[in-house]
Amino acid sequence: MSKKLLDIIFASEKRKNVLLLLLDGAKEMNTLFNLLETSRNSLLPQIRLLEDHYLVNRHNDTYELTNIGQLIVKEMLPLLESIDVLDQDIDYWGTHDLGFVPPHLLKSIGKLRECKVITPSFKDIYKLNDEILETSPISKYHYGIVTFYHPLFPQFLSKMISNNVNVHMIVSQSVMEGFRTEHSAEFEKLMQNEFFHFSVYNGNMSFVGFACNDYYFMMRLLKSNGEYDTKYILCNDKEALEWGKELFAHCLKYST
Repeated sequence: MSKKLLDIIFASEKRKNVLLLLLDGAKEMNTLFNLLETSRNSLLPQIRLLEDHYLVNRHNDTYELTNIGQLIVKEMLPLLESIDVLDQDIDYWGTHDLGFVPPHLLKSIGKLRECKVITPSFKDIYKLNDEILETSPISKYHYGIVTFYHPLFPQFLSKMISNNVNVHMIVSQSVMEGFRTEHSAEFEKLMQNEFFHFSVYNGNMSFVGFACNDYYFMMRLLKSNGEYDTKYILCNDKEALEWGKELFAHCLKYST
């Protein structure tokens, strides 16, 4: 009797991994059991189950995904990548607000799989992130969204501008007022520079902020109950940087 496809795919690590390996193209049996570090006798029954359920075809000793297999595995991959991200620190992800992330980016949250949850020491709680501070002035671009005003912002922004970094900033209304009242001269100078692009977010910003440059993506979330948290996400993987830029582009649509 045929089993449910969900059981066939997920009830066995060997079967799941065979499907993922075959997504890159057809492979010989020897290649499969070497990559999976298992024996032929152990792997063959699992592959036969995949064949019986029309997920895999065999030609001599070479295996490939069927059309159904390709359809299913391509849908599996984003799910498994998302699980990998969440599994790294489910207590963090499960207690923080992701409601501001648009559905298409939430679906591709697996791109953050190389990211780490950072807990700053007590003395560093109110510091700007060192990785961003050090690398943004030597980047081609800097994208940042903030809901809080920090006294180092004018100095940091001026340093990037002097290095011809394309700076794109989105701020809350209260941060805008902080620039105007506390550093009006510096702010006016920044606004006249062609490398400085400044917008004010029109809605409620249900996060603390995030920044992205050529090297790092950093994101600081609020807790699910709205409380501030000192922990933040830090990534330096290429896919994570692209994800961060897409998130900025989404927020820019709702900014003036």
